Amino acid sequence: MLSVRDLTVSFGGVKPLDRVSVEFGEGVCGLVGPNGAGKTTLFNVISGFAAPAAGEVEVDGVSLLGLAPHQRARWGLRRTFQQEQVIHMLSARDNVRLAAEELGGNADEADRVLDFVGVARTERRGSELSLLERRLVELARAVLAQPKLVLLDEPGAGLVDEETEQLAGLIRQIPERYGAQVILVDHDMELVSAVCSALAVLDFGRLIAVGSTSEVLADEEVKRAYLGDEVLL
Repeated sequence: MLSVRDLTVSFGGVKPLDRVSVEFGEGVCGLVGPNGAGKTTLFNVISGFAAPAAGEVEVDGVSLLGLAPHQRARWGLRRTFQQEQVIHMLSARDNVRLAAEELGGNADEADRVLDFVGVARTERRGSELSLLERRLVELARAVLAQPKLVLLDEPGAGLVDEETEQLAGLIRQIPERYGAQVILVDHDMELVSAVCSALAVLDFGRLIAVGSTSEVLADEEVKRAYLGDEVLL
């Protein structure tokens, strides 16, 4: 379980996170909100790329804040980013193999996760892969070397419906197949609804709702702050 307690982040006079407390249970949970709500800032704190002014982040009783980013990776934290991290000059296979080596894995494991996401062990460079293939390469890297917590930052952005369905099917399998907790940030409510059993909503750095996905999407404050009139139930 990922537990965030009284987390505050300050950049000058701005607080992208203001005393946020939330717990994410097992399986796949979602984190949504309008642009600038603090979602990526929360991911940055969890993964070690931003330091909070106050608060605590724990996973199953293990405090993450005292660990450097590379230590968190060794512990089992994996993350994708809004800005693609696929290396264009390397093949899909070499992109994943490089990540495996950094995490103490091997080439066989790289091939297994590529098989899981359905990307051929191709020698095509990253620059030659489709958008979906690049997202799947990033997902493959996120499940390498016994992950404990996988943070997915807008993996569905730009995908068409059929591709989103394919991605959703893979995300749903991660907890059981790899034993990892998954937190998904995405603006595609169809993807969020399809994979997330629970949902938390941020708005202007504050938590405004948390609960089962269906309950949160029906919440009136959530509708006003983020979803508007078109709410998926």
